[in-house]
Amino acid sequence: MELKVSDLTVARGGIPVLENVSFTVPAGQALVLRGANGIGKTTLLRTLAGLQPEQSGQIDCPEDESAYASHADGVKSQLTVEENLRFWADVYGNQVPDTIYEQFDLVDLRQRAAGTLSAGQKRRLGLSRLGVIGRKVLFLDEPTVSLDRFSVKLFADFLQHQHLNQGGIAVIATHIDLGLDAPEMDLEPFRAAPDAAGGSDEAFL
Repeated sequence: MELKVSDLTVARGGIPVLENVSFTVPAGQALVLRGANGIGKTTLLRTLAGLQPEQSGQIDCPEDESAYASHADGVKSQLTVEENLRFWADVYGNQVPDTIYEQFDLVDLRQRAAGTLSAGQKRRLGLSRLGVIGRKVLFLDEPTVSLDRFSVKLFADFLQHQHLNQGGIAVIATHIDLGLDAPEMDLEPFRAAPDAAGGSDEAFL
């Protein structure tokens, strides 16, 4: 299994932002995307995840094996931590591993309503969904927003030991060092020319 991207051009609002992006990520490997704010990291991740169309190029990704996680926590405030995880597990036809609560420091919060959690606790709950959906390819957009150093380490340990070491793939846009043994890709060389041609028919949210 691998993720292969060839000569990819992606656009925001119909205007190309990155062009001729190519890389390959094999099973068990992560790729860290670097670049200034606004360069197109989110646009690239959304395109890779199939949430918006590419302008040109090729994305070869195992079918129905990818998931995208953005800044939003994606939790239902009226449900408890445990109920939120059961909801997502049911959506994907999986079970909630008991170990997920310890891995994300949620053991004492299992019966707490998500709406009563702090920003960091909600972020940990949102990220813990990645451990129940069973997807092999993860596209992660600034996943550690609102997390303290302890929680960042929890997430990095989960990503390394429970995902990558099990043959998973991750492409991560982040400004911090997660401590992963992963190559980095600077997107600056792929910035589209200011006069790059683009259409206005892109469905961008």
